[in-house]
Amino acid sequence: MRIHIGSDHAGFEIKNVLAETLRSGGYEVVDHGPFYYDEEDDYPVFCLRAAEAVARDDESLGVVLGGSGNGEQISANKVRGVRAALAWTEETARLARRHNDARVISIGVRMHPVDDVVRFVEAFIQTPFSGDRRHARRIAMLSRYEETGELPALSVDPPG
Repeated sequence: MRIHIGSDHAGFEIKNVLAETLRSGGYEVVDHGPFYYDEEDDYPVFCLRAAEAVARDDESLGVVLGGSGNGEQISANKVRGVRAALAWTEETARLARRHNDARVISIGVRMHPVDDVVRFVEAFIQTPFSGDRRHARRIAMLSRYEETGELPALSVDPPG
């Protein structure tokens, strides 16, 4: 499996450790940067590239890393067809795949030690989408909205 990775300066060192860990586990890792430490770099430069690569490659997943993970997740979610989830535990990483069929995981590296980051990513990439009808239905609603801008129908009448 191919894993696309991007980060910012806060995630730079952990990105490199994670890439080596994943490679030693048999994954093909594509590093979208940064390629050197620059405290003034901008996460969209790298995270958008990682997410775009995932969107083009149905057989891949992505990882974006930053100080909090929030900006990196927002960046990845701007790419059409990508669902990026912020994970802060192994369980949230698993649920991102199992329930949301997320293709990109975002992690705030200032919030977690490197061993936790690696465990979150491993949980994410090893968990398949459940395929449950309710989850597939919700994902279809989001995809349709992304394509057309049409809001999903209300399932109950609004109050009043």
